[in-house]
Amino acid sequence: MDPGAGCFSEEQFREACAELQHPSLSGAKWELLVETLGISIYRQLDQQTGLYEYKVFGVLEDCSPELLADVYMDLDYRKQWDEYVKELYEKECNGEAVVYWEVKYPFPMSNRDYVYVRQRRELDFEGKKILVILARSTSVLQFPEKSGVIRVKQYKQSLAIQSDGKKGSKVFMCYFDNPGGQIPSWLINWAAKSGVPNFLKDMSKACQNYRKKT
Repeated sequence: MDPGAGCFSEEQFREACAELQHPSLSGAKWELLVETLGISIYRQLDQQTGLYEYKVFGVLEDCSPELLADVYMDLDYRKQWDEYVKELYEKECNGEAVVYWEVKYPFPMSNRDYVYVRQRRELDFEGKKILVILARSTSVLQFPEKSGVIRVKQYKQSLAIQSDGKKGSKVFMCYFDNPGGQIPSWLINWAAKSGVPNFLKDMSKACQNYRKKT
């Protein structure tokens, strides 16, 4: 079974490749939010929701594109290295693989959960091999909302990875979600400025341990 097969268009995959090669930050109101640990994070206000969409560019050293993509796709392994995972697994629903993901939020806020489809592909773009993983929220009867947990109904993410020419990976990520409820501005800022770089750093570390695991 191909996870998420048919959920994403060829154009969506190629757009992610294009961003990795030629970042599209002009002509729109993208602002540089932070540069840290070799990672640059930009954000743009979504007028409809009043929330931000983010673009992340950077290099993860000593982690090849194939290894990085394998680690990103391995849900069971993520439960070992991502401390914010409460529950995470994949289930076949109506002939396609759907992911359920519950995220721990700090007390006294309610946890959030996501139901989404994803797809991984390898593309040849401008003569370079690029791995792309796309994800977006979906709704299926097999995953009803839970009491005490807020369902994130607007979620999308794209990840494009290619070799940095050495032993590492050049990475582009774009993501947006609407967590619902009342989220303090300090938590939103922390998640963007520190949470994302720390997540990428943890994933890079997880890559090293994944090698040993396999």
